[in-house]
This record gives sequence, structure tokens and C-alpha cells, in this order.
Amino acid sequence: MKISKVISGVWNYIWGNIFFRVLYDKKYLNSRFFKSKYYGIGAIGWKWVISDFMGRLILKTNIGVPFPISPKITVINPDNIHFDVNDLNNFQGQGNYFQAIGTGHIYIGKGSWIAPNVGIITTNHNVSDLSQHLEGKDVRIGESCWIGMNSVILPGVELGSNTIVGAGSVVTKSFVNGNCVIAGNPAKVIKVLD
Repeated sequence: MKISKVISGVWNYIWGNIFFRVLYDKKYLNSRFFKSKYYGIGAIGWKWVISDFMGRLILKTNIGVPFPISPKITVINPDNIHFDVNDLNNFQGQGNYFQAIGTGHIYIGKGSWIAPNVGIITTNHNVSDLSQHLEGKDVRIGESCWIGMNSVILPGVELGSNTIVGAGSVVTKSFVNGNCVIAGNPAKVIKVLD
């Protein structure tokens, strides 16, 4: 291992620990992303913490989000977003928009993957008065799902486990049985998985 990589890993570990204790809910420390064979030194999670801290400090992004998040992702109302701590990687990409306004919640099942530029929203604007939002509706993504790049999941959608959403899809209705590939605008089943 190169000495510069070791120094960087130690640096991220020390400062990451300091920032983590100030900014985040401690339950996220149980994530696999903060563990390594060297007692956490060199784990990718610390690099995420440093990046997030710089984003919050310089860009003023994602203030109040209780977990490390890429400055290139937007989370609205993090208290209404639920996911397994070992799926923290879904908040480290770019261009994603997690909007859980009002009473709407977003549930992301364990082991699911979300590609860049995905939008998951729990409410839309009222077409009669664009300054108002409609009542929020929960979005539920089952376990072991894959949401492809540039997809949008609309309010009230429920995806069963093992659902794959093709890139660029707009999911307007639920697919609760899972075990399928959906794609298109609006999304429809294009393949049933065994």
C-alpha cells in the first residue's frame, strides 16, 4: 500500500470521526462503509463524510440531513426517508432527488440500488394552484431492486422486491408483485424474472 494512500486514509478517519459526531445520527456508524480490517481506517465512508462536510460548509447543501450525502444529491425532508444503514451508498452519487414533502415517506428496501439522476417524489404541485402541493403519498421500493439512471418514481408507487426499473423510465403506478423488469413512459412490465 502506498504511503500517500495510508496518510489519506488516516486523515479521513480522524477528521471524518470528528465531523461525524457533530453532524450525523450515530446509527449510521454501524454501516459496512465505516468498517475495514484496520479498525475503520481506509473505509470509504470517511471519505463520504469529508466530501459532505465540505459541501455543507462551502455550498450550503443538505443542511440537517442526519447521514453523509453527496453534495450533488438533493434530499428534502430526510426524516421521512427510511433505508437500511448498509445502503448508504445510494446517497453518494450525483443528480438524485429524494423529495419526501409533507406526509409522504420514501421507503427503500434493503439491498436496493439507485443509479444517478433518479427522482423519487412523494407529492406533485396542484395544477390549479402551482404554489401548492398535493397531499403526500408514500413511495415504497422493495428489497433488492434496481432503479436505472434518469428514472422517476412518482407519488404512491410501490415496487415489489426484485423489481428492475429500466433507465429513463417514468413509474406512474405500482408493481407490487416484483420479480420483473419495467421500463418506458409510463413504465410497464417488459420481462418477468424467475
